[in-house]
This record gives sequence, structure tokens and C-alpha cells, in this order.
Amino acid sequence: MPRWRDLPEELDPRVREFTARLRTLVERSGLSVVAVADRTGYSKRSWERYLNGRLLPPRGAVAALAEATGADVHHLSTLWELAERAWSRSELRHDVTMEATSVAQARAAVERFDPAAQAVDARKNGRSPGKDRPRVEPPEPEQPLVATAPVLPARAASAGRAPDSAEPSPASSPSPTSPPSSPPSSPGPRGRKRVALFAGGLVGALLLVAGAVVLIDAGGDGEKRGERPTTAPATSARQQLPEGVKCAGQDCTGQDPQAMGCGTSATTTADVTVGTAYVEVRYSKTCEAAWARIARANPGDVIQVEVPGANGGADRSRSGRVGADGDAYTKMISVDSAARATACATLGGGTRACTAPGRG
Repeated sequence: MPRWRDLPEELDPRVREFTARLRTLVERSGLSVVAVADRTGYSKRSWERYLNGRLLPPRGAVAALAEATGADVHHLSTLWELAERAWSRSELRHDVTMEATSVAQARAAVERFDPAAQAVDARKNGRSPGKDRPRVEPPEPEQPLVATAPVLPARAASAGRAPDSAEPSPASSPSPTSPPSSPPSSPGPRGRKRVALFAGGLVGALLLVAGAVVLIDAGGDGEKRGERPTTAPATSARQQLPEGVKCAGQDCTGQDPQAMGCGTSATTTADVTVGTAYVEVRYSKTCEAAWARIARANPGDVIQVEVPGANGGADRSRSGRVGADGDAYTKMISVDSAARATACATLGGGTRACTAPGRG
């Protein structure tokens, strides 16, 4: 049995579903990729790209694989058409994004190396060219280039006289042989010490307040703590959902399966062909919900998913109408088993058909 690589995360859900179907056919047939290439006429390298989601196979390759594995060609061709539409939309979005990125990069390169373009851009934005360029202001001659506050006392002490701005001493003027007075910056360490002591006291007070709050919460909230575990199961269940899945069970009823991320891991549990339309029941075990999908139908045809009511209650159903593209699907209904869901299609001429009970 081949060991498959993980499919790309950015792969469209319909392309992912189609690729998974191809892998299942190869696995059930017991054929290797080399044998598949030999029987279908397409190279081994091409099939490796098809089965790993790197490239969408052509319709001829899909038909050849169905013949080699004994699969239903009609069903596989329908899945291929859905995947091909999704693949085309993804390529279009990618091309538009790449084109916009290239234009932005080219424009930035032109503005970076073309002064004229920079001047035009500056005038469009209401700025004069060169206004944002940094300017270097020469220092004024009368201002010293270094800080003078800490230097003047040292110069005055070395010269044997007090600075001009110092206050006169009431006792006597200092002589040249007298020891230099303490520098004005001497109060600095004492100030820093007081700030450090104040900060330490503030931190200690905050720690005491925090400890008191913890003790009060631990000792006086006994009654409320008994109520807290009631909300824990909902939170833990919510956290257990896989990435990208946004609902489960009853929360999925009435929701769009693609928007809620339920279509990625869904499987077809029952299907039927009505005229040219292909009808199927889609079921997501992760979301515990089912919905109906129709392809190759005519605009105006109706697709419906039905689930029997619990304990003999009324049946539940959701409907959708086919648009111009010929495809449609319904909103989801929560269901405990895929076998309980049925998909029905009503065509424009009044023909109606439903799927048989699905696989549980």
C-alpha cells in the first residue's frame, strides 16, 4: 500500500475530497503507482503529482484510472468536474495576487532608483521634494560640544578657585592650598539610594497585597468554586475541535458546511442519480452533521436533506436551490449517525428521487 504525503493545507476542500477519492481507489485495487502508470498510460511522475494534490489530473487520466480499478466512471467524472471548477477558481485568485505583487514591487523599484519619480510622488502627497530628507544642522559656535555641567567644578577645583555661579561662602574665600570642596554631584548617590529604597518598599507592599488577595480567594470562595466545573466540559470540548472546524453537534444545525470547516473531512455516505443530476449525502464525523449536495443539475432544481425526528418527533430538513452553475448544497443538520440522513432532489419537471439509507 503506498504511503501518501500530507496534502497541501491551501488545497480547496473539493480538490482535497477528489484527491482522497483517487487515493482510496488506488489503495483498494492493491496497485502501486508504477502499476497505475502502466495501466493508464500516464507517467509515474504525473500520478505522484496527481495523488499528492500538486496537480489536477486531466479527465482522460481519471477515466483510465476508473477503468483500471473498476470504479464508477460517471461518479468519478462528477467529482472531477467539481474539483476542476474549484481548481480553476484557486488558480485565478493566485494569478491576480501574483500580478498585484509584481506591480507593487516594480513600482517600488522605480521610485527607489528614479529621483524624478520620487519628486512626482512627493508632490502628489502634498510634500516638497527632499522635505523628508534628514538635514544636519551645524552647532552654534557659542555652544560647547560637550556637556559643561560636570566639567566646570573639576576645572574650578584644579585652578584653585570656585566657579562664578557658586554662592559666596560666609566664612572666608578658599585659598589655593585649601583642599577642594566636594563636587556638586555628590548628592547623586544618596538620591539614587533613596529612590532604590523607595522602589524596594513599593515592591514589598505590592507583594503583600498580592499575597492577601490570593489567601482571600483561596479561603473565601468555597461556594463559588463548586459551581465552576459546570463550564469546564464545554470549554474543553470546544478546544478539542481540529484546526479550522468551527462547530460540532447542535451548533452546526443551520450552518454552512464550507464556512464552518466541516467539508474538509466529510465523506459521501449515500448517492443516487436522477436524470443527469448526481445527488449525495455528505456526512462529517468531526462536526456530527450531515447535508445534501447535487451536481450537474438544472437551475431551479431543489436539493433537500432529511433526518427523522428524535423519539418519534417531526422530521427535520434543510433545502437548497440550484443556481446557474448547476451545483448546490444545503445547510447542515446535526445527526448522530450518517445512516439517518437522506438526500432528495426535486427536478424542474416534477421528478423526485431520494437516496437509500446510508452507511452508518
